[in-house]
Amino acid sequence: MSRIAGRSASAGRLAALAAAVAAATLLASDCGPPPGESLTVISWGGSYARAITRGYLEPFTAETGIEIRLDDYNGGLAQVRAQVETGNIHWDVIDLETPDAVSGCDEGILEPIGPARLAPGSDGTPPEDDFLPNALLECGVGTSLYSNVYAYNAARLTGERPTTLEDFFDLKRFPGRRGLRRVPFANLEFALIADGVPLDEVYATLDTPEGLDRAFRKLDTIKDQVVWWEAGAQPPQMLADGEVVMSTAYNGRIFNAQNLEDQPLVIVWDGQVLDVGQIGIVAGTPDLEAALDLVRFASTTASMAAVSRYIAYSPARRSGAPLVSTHADTGIDMNPHMPAWPANTRRALQNDWAWWSDHMDEMNERFSAWLAR
Repeated sequence: MSRIAGRSASAGRLAALAAAVAAATLLASDCGPPPGESLTVISWGGSYARAITRGYLEPFTAETGIEIRLDDYNGGLAQVRAQVETGNIHWDVIDLETPDAVSGCDEGILEPIGPARLAPGSDGTPPEDDFLPNALLECGVGTSLYSNVYAYNAARLTGERPTTLEDFFDLKRFPGRRGLRRVPFANLEFALIADGVPLDEVYATLDTPEGLDRAFRKLDTIKDQVVWWEAGAQPPQMLADGEVVMSTAYNGRIFNAQNLEDQPLVIVWDGQVLDVGQIGIVAGTPDLEAALDLVRFASTTASMAAVSRYIAYSPARRSGAPLVSTHADTGIDMNPHMPAWPANTRRALQNDWAWWSDHMDEMNERFSAWLAR
């Protein structure tokens, strides 16, 4: 990420953002579908839904006349699969985690998109060269870089403060309940990192029976103290209410609680699991061309930079990093809050979407069985 260095740099960035927005407007209006159409967009709800609404959904409707019906879900492909299998398709565009974007493409329940349908970067760079690694898939287009982290409430945690992922699992030094998402994804990685596995060996370790056993044994050490969450809005509320001492969370949700709700929450970036948020299209949608236009619009540099003014998720395009500026409502410099900010990536793990795509069903089954014990 580039630092904002004085007024001239900030002015240059804002000028570039204005130019990029203008370019996105032209892209959206060029050969778009007729006004009056509508699309159903499925996303993550809460502060993220508000960010994309202001960042690109409202501008898309303003430029094309296509109305957006926005609804929430908690991830996974079950509902998409059911709609495609029955032919009763009522979702059009959907936000996805990377492993689901890959698996859904392999199953044929997501539409191929491809770089030919996407806009170049704000600096003219072709999509193939502008998107970050893992951000341009056959059926998914990356729109943001986000992180799975953990956080604590500074007002409720007296004395020593946690600074490492190992501290999250240390109930002796830091007694109290923990919040974890009710899925295996990221939890297995957190467990191995906290158990001393080097970052570059995490997925090789998970790829062995012994490594999997080791991850679940580590989770066993805190299982009795876990409060499980499913929606991204839950961890900040759990921390604010004192329901948990620490909780894993999406970094952007914690940022909003910190800076928009004045909650004394602190992110621990150590051991963060980085991932790319994808946008995809449900296979068989009768509004395919309109859906493709929305994906093109949402994945422009301008749209990504606009979203980053409402939530602390980094653009998934290289040309987007110089356009990260300040929060639209508070004026806070967004750069230090981004997952890709150098100080936050000193001990970060990049999600191995290929491993999860190959093992997701198996891990879900084992995780469910472990929960039931």
